[in-house]
Amino acid sequence: MVSEKDLIEGCQKGKAKLQKLLYERYAPKMFGVCMRYFRTKEEAQDALQDGFVKVFTKINAFKGQGSFEGWIRRIMVNTSLNLIRNNLKHQYHDDVDDVKVHIADLSVEFDQFNVQDIMKLIQELPNGYRVVFNMYEIDGYAHKEIADELNISVNTSKSQLLKARRHLRKELGKLHKEQR
Repeated sequence: MVSEKDLIEGCQKGKAKLQKLLYERYAPKMFGVCMRYFRTKEEAQDALQDGFVKVFTKINAFKGQGSFEGWIRRIMVNTSLNLIRNNLKHQYHDDVDDVKVHIADLSVEFDQFNVQDIMKLIQELPNGYRVVFNMYEIDGYAHKEIADELNISVNTSKSQLLKARRHLRKELGKLHKEQR
């Protein structure tokens, strides 16, 4: 098995065999990252391919500080966001001040759901909700960072997150009732 260090150095030298190995090693996990941002496998596959093109063109910029997998993940998230930003410029238009949200405590044991159930519900979220939810809840972005990345207001980011959470709670509640 080729070490990560050898893999990186080989890719920095442009060795096709090692580029293929790098892709094979990281593509499945990074596809999962991309799937969180898109509804279809085809859209996620496009983001994955674009992301790996960036990985290979920018691999000389990786200086070994921090996790290599984390570096690739960041590229995949940014690539996904760029594709979304290019395709969904007008998706974000609600302001948190305009939204009166009351989220009831459903008292549901969410541990009973499997990852596939939850991922399916996240993928079914409306585009704006899904992107902000993933960025905030999964990738750890702050609302200010989300606003800057998506060219929206901080309040819009907060509004989208609130709506996403409300929608997910509602759908998880329905799923819970179906499983009884």
